[in-house]
Amino acid sequence: MSEKPYISSDTQKIAEEILRKVDAESDYRTLKGFMAKVVAAVAITFSAFQIYTAAAGTLDAMIQRSIHLSFALCLIFLLYPARKSWPRDRIHPVDIVFSLLGALVPLYIPAFYEQLVLRAGTVTTLDYIVGLTGIFLVLEAVRRVVGLPMVVVATCFIIYALLGRQIPGPFAHRGVDLPSLVQHQFFTTEGIFGIPIGVSSQFVFLFILFGAFLEKTGLGQLFINLANAVAGWAAGGPAKVAVISSALEGTVSGSSVANTAGSGSFTIPMMKSLGYRPEFAGAVEAVASTGGQIMPPIMGAAAFLMHEFIGVPYLRIIQAAIIPALLYYFGVWTQVHFEAKKLGLRGMKREELPKLGVILKERGHLLIPLFALIYLLVAGRTLTKAALFAIILAILSSMLRKNTRISFSDIVNGLEQGARSALGVVAATACAGIIVGVVTQTGLGLKLGSTLVDLANNNLLLTLFLTMITSLILGMGVPTTANYVITSTIAAPALIMLNVPVLAAHMFAFYFGIIADVTPPVALAAFVGAGIAKANPFKTGIEASKLAIAAFLVPYIFVYHPEMLLIDVTAIEIVEIVVTSIIGIIGVGSAVSGYFLTHQSLLERIIFFAGGVLMVTPGFITDLVGLGLLIAGYIIQKQKVKRTYAQTV
Repeated sequence: MSEKPYISSDTQKIAEEILRKVDAESDYRTLKGFMAKVVAAVAITFSAFQIYTAAAGTLDAMIQRSIHLSFALCLIFLLYPARKSWPRDRIHPVDIVFSLLGALVPLYIPAFYEQLVLRAGTVTTLDYIVGLTGIFLVLEAVRRVVGLPMVVVATCFIIYALLGRQIPGPFAHRGVDLPSLVQHQFFTTEGIFGIPIGVSSQFVFLFILFGAFLEKTGLGQLFINLANAVAGWAAGGPAKVAVISSALEGTVSGSSVANTAGSGSFTIPMMKSLGYRPEFAGAVEAVASTGGQIMPPIMGAAAFLMHEFIGVPYLRIIQAAIIPALLYYFGVWTQVHFEAKKLGLRGMKREELPKLGVILKERGHLLIPLFALIYLLVAGRTLTKAALFAIILAILSSMLRKNTRISFSDIVNGLEQGARSALGVVAATACAGIIVGVVTQTGLGLKLGSTLVDLANNNLLLTLFLTMITSLILGMGVPTTANYVITSTIAAPALIMLNVPVLAAHMFAFYFGIIADVTPPVALAAFVGAGIAKANPFKTGIEASKLAIAAFLVPYIFVYHPEMLLIDVTAIEIVEIVVTSIIGIIGVGSAVSGYFLTHQSLLERIIFFAGGVLMVTPGFITDLVGLGLLIAGYIIQKQKVKRTYAQTV
């Protein structure tokens, strides 16, 4: 088999068109000539600034974050037109004005930093004008690169802050006047320049840049080839390839929608050609790509925010995520396998597949940066230094073989692409800062948390359910990062009030913010998969929800049994949890698929589902009962197969 899989140009074009329609971040200008060089120069300088401060030490928080936002706003207004109808091959004069304002307004802070510090808490007329303009620019940038829903959410929070006295009931507050709001939002580290954009400026940008360089080295192709070598021959091979390759890609990328379009343009046509239904093929890729955000060692911007919000080392968050992430992917794998068996599908011929030994010999060295990153995190290096060293190793490791060596122009292009890829995250984190700023200024978080607990009548299960629904609703238009910021600010405190461990509470909010991408009615990743597969979007979303069943179950389980997150657990208990969970996921997966050794009746599906859930739930009694149910289901299926065989002989 050739090293690079064949992807038809038509499929690539379809994937790109769908991505532009569904994902605002992918709908950017394609410039040529002088302005293209200007954009490239700004983007490369942006990356160079981030690398320099990572190496030499980050600046004062407000200065670092304001320069970070300045670069991002400048690029967003150059690359994303104010109106969709405007030409994409040139920049409208209005956007040039916005770009200049976007670059200059945040720089007001480092330019007048000493004066601002000396008059902290007071706002001059010029401060007020600059701050108000800055808030507007952030909201406009978010509208262009993230989408209108997040702007609406942030605007509602701002209105809540301004109209506090007029709001009836428990959510009333003393109110915030506009100058105070502007001062809090733009001139402190509690608003736009708060923790979310701080995480972006310190860690997230560097990890996105790391991913850009890994892509330049051809690591994505290595993942696809490895997945083909390992699973391409098995029943339903291409679908299993999608699961494995997307899980591997998820270790370096946190964009579910972009991952679906990228790897889906290869895996979805292969799944369809093998015999999978279009809706199922699109759903498999969407769910597998979405899981990338919970797959260590790089889990998307929200995981870095969790590290800052709760003060838990990032390595600890990675450790907590390992078992749930493996169960997520194993759940998808299981259903893919049962679907293949149900349809009688076979894998690809072994002679058509790449050889594992050859792949590792030719490209295995590209994995060095990933292993090095894990080592650096385990060794206690800061996230900033670990990411910086990983970027350097990504470049150096590519030089070990001629066929993977990246040129100087590739390095420059990597710097540009890394900056462009980070724009959506910077805009989202800046806007999330507005939401956090309102919460801290009005005390809304405590009020919402208490109200949520009261609404659920202090019932943990009901509180969890309401938190899940909130996350899924927010996920209809708000990216994962902002979704997590809102739910962790509002819902996580409610869970903590009910004695849920802090890490488990935040992981719960984190998981459902992610799974919103494959949950109807607005399942962006599933819609992209459906477009590539030429399938019904809503039906693809339903299939995706079924495939992601583990992601719906596991968060509830680790809240009630934090041992799954490796909280207060022994090595023997870890082995027990992993083994019983794997058996349980097989039971749940077979029930959802309606097939184990043969087709299942409704009663059999109930037996397998109940047994599977009990096995996934840690505890000796639940494991014992669950195992008994699964054994009973197995015996019933075995007898059914024997009867069917006897009738055919």
